Amino acid sequence: MPGFDPHTVIWIAAALATCCVIFRPFGVPEWVWALSAAALLTGFGLIPWPSALAAIAKGTDVYLFLIGMMVLAELARQEGLFDWLAMYAAQHAQGSGQRLFDLVFLVGTLVTVFLSNDATAVVLTPAVYAAAKAAKAEPLPYLFVCAFIANAASFVLPISNPANLVIFGSHMPPLLTWLWQFSLPSMAAIGLTYIVLRLTQRKHLRQTLETVIALQPLSSGARLTAFGIMLTAAVLLLASAFDLQLGLPTFCAGLATAGLIHLRQRMSPMPVLKGVSWGVLPLVGGLFVLVEGLAQTGIINSLAHTLASLAEHSSSQATWGAGLVVAIASNVINNLPAGLIAGSVGHIAHLPTPTTSALLIGVDLGPNLSITGSLATLLWLIAVRREGEHVSAVDFLRVGILVMPPALIGALAALSLNPG
Repeated sequence: MPGFDPHTVIWIAAALATCCVIFRPFGVPEWVWALSAAALLTGFGLIPWPSALAAIAKGTDVYLFLIGMMVLAELARQEGLFDWLAMYAAQHAQGSGQRLFDLVFLVGTLVTVFLSNDATAVVLTPAVYAAAKAAKAEPLPYLFVCAFIANAASFVLPISNPANLVIFGSHMPPLLTWLWQFSLPSMAAIGLTYIVLRLTQRKHLRQTLETVIALQPLSSGARLTAFGIMLTAAVLLLASAFDLQLGLPTFCAGLATAGLIHLRQRMSPMPVLKGVSWGVLPLVGGLFVLVEGLAQTGIINSLAHTLASLAEHSSSQATWGAGLVVAIASNVINNLPAGLIAGSVGHIAHLPTPTTSALLIGVDLGPNLSITGSLATLLWLIAVRREGEHVSAVDFLRVGILVMPPALIGALAALSLNPG
């Protein structure tokens, strides 16, 4: 492209693609914009084909992880497992809005921890809406739980958020090391999110709910799905304990669970395969290529060396600075590209463990500020709108500006208590 600075063109293309991913102009899916920008930059020679292919290949473990988790989540949806859990929570709320809030928060935390934040956004949100309607409650306070806990609990385990795999890649810490680094920050984030969210919704939670709610028995397919999910969680914990990559075990567990259920019920797997959001895979692949393009401009190298220099001067300042800056950036450009950039920075520079951990906390927890901050929140918004509820960016920001900062500061403070 004569007459144009290649680095400027890459910057403009990456910025436009990110805006389109966030705002979806003309209703075009997010993955189309990311993949188109990556293809154009590669086609015009601004990103060499070998570099683009290598960037896509870096995401292999993430793609496998996402496929396995999406298959399990779609199985749970189609077999009615999450609907049953939500109705069970509504029944055991015994007419108390505060108790229903607590139960939804607990279920949302468990789903996020063991199935990923995207599963909470995509699958649990419609079930919670159905439970709220069955209990004749205002749905929004309980739907907010799904949005905020999806990010607040997303660094309890490596499997709780695909962004965790992006940031650490092949350098994923063993499970015990992970728990040592993130247990206190996770408890702080979840606890403060619960406290602030419940305080902001206390007026709605005083409403008396319906007490007579019919609970249908679990189908055999739902029970098998629940067993498959528990088995998958156990396999992933074992893989993490032995410092193995998580993508292939997740992929195998998801397909094995689906195969067992469909063979037993003698049903076609096509409904499950059609229900999976396959567009997430080219979205992630396109973003990997765009971040590779940004790396060629030198900006990621510059960020890495700046952060490494700050860490040499003061590890504490680097940790707080990394967490806060990445958290804000995740709301500006969405946490997928922010996570890819943070992961690249962490791989280029030899950063102290707390600083790398702060990058992850900023990417995972920071997006709770805005409705466009994370892929999980965007998926939550789509699910909410399908149910006929309207949540504007301002509505979300009014709650997010109260919920996110205390949780982020609490998580970073807890991280600083364990610098090793």
